Amino acid sequence: MSEHQPSICFVVPYFGRWPFWMPFFVESCRANPTVDWLLFSDCGPIPDCPPNVRVVATSYADYCARVARTLGIPFAPQNPYKLCDVKPAFGYIHAEELRGYDFWAFGDLDLVWGDLRAYFTAERLARRDLFATHARRISGHCCLVRNTEEMRGLFFRMRDWQSRMSEQKHHALDEGAFSRIFIRYKNLPDRVAHLPRLLNPWYRRAEFVEAFSTPDAKVAWVDGGFDFPQRWCWDHGRLTNDRDGARVFPYLHFVVWKKHAWKSLPAQDPAALARLAASGRWAVDAQGFHPLGEVAA
Repeated sequence: MSEHQPSICFVVPYFGRWPFWMPFFVESCRANPTVDWLLFSDCGPIPDCPPNVRVVATSYADYCARVARTLGIPFAPQNPYKLCDVKPAFGYIHAEELRGYDFWAFGDLDLVWGDLRAYFTAERLARRDLFATHARRISGHCCLVRNTEEMRGLFFRMRDWQSRMSEQKHHALDEGAFSRIFIRYKNLPDRVAHLPRLLNPWYRRAEFVEAFSTPDAKVAWVDGGFDFPQRWCWDHGRLTNDRDGARVFPYLHFVVWKKHAWKSLPAQDPAALARLAASGRWAVDAQGFHPLGEVAA
């Protein structure tokens, strides 16, 4: 008998316009057919959308009204980035859509997925109730939570969650206050903070393991240094890079390139990008997306 794969659904609200790299995100979802994505958006339908990615059409105002109604708080932020503060509550807000799933998850669109089932194996998911892909904090770009009433409501334990979610200011509650339920003393050396962490029952129910997903950020790389990969290769769902040999990774979070290098890229041809994504083999670096094997100038 094959090992049962716990069902997983990512919840991602996104408003405005789909980013230029959306075809690559979608293809990486297609390559994970046993994982689902639920996108709430006003960006319109996604061309050639795979069956495991569902877009629920909604306006930003209507989505914010749903958050306010479900959580019983004022919620009308001017900037959609404020929705990051609500990520820990997605399981509660979307309990009906998530009915029947073993895990719900929150994440982002500024990434491409590798083989998620190879990383989040059934054996691994059986051990804990929350899975972060950083060693010392919740990873807002990818976090899996067991879909139980207790875990859906865990965000209620965040200090002053009502007022902090209601404010216009972005507080990074997903990676800050939500993290502190599980892991404290995150800036202390592990040898000092290890015992207090283990005394926290919530920490013992969570996994904090660095997945090395975000190059050029503040997190040291595989060998403990800061010599990061410069080029990543996606080959029909297998994600590798130019630095770590045959090692495969669960996903690449290219937030640093998005914020800096990609801001100066020339306008992208949507049709060409869609064809490249659909080819199933491509590379990505600070100059954007390229056919696999092509070296960017």
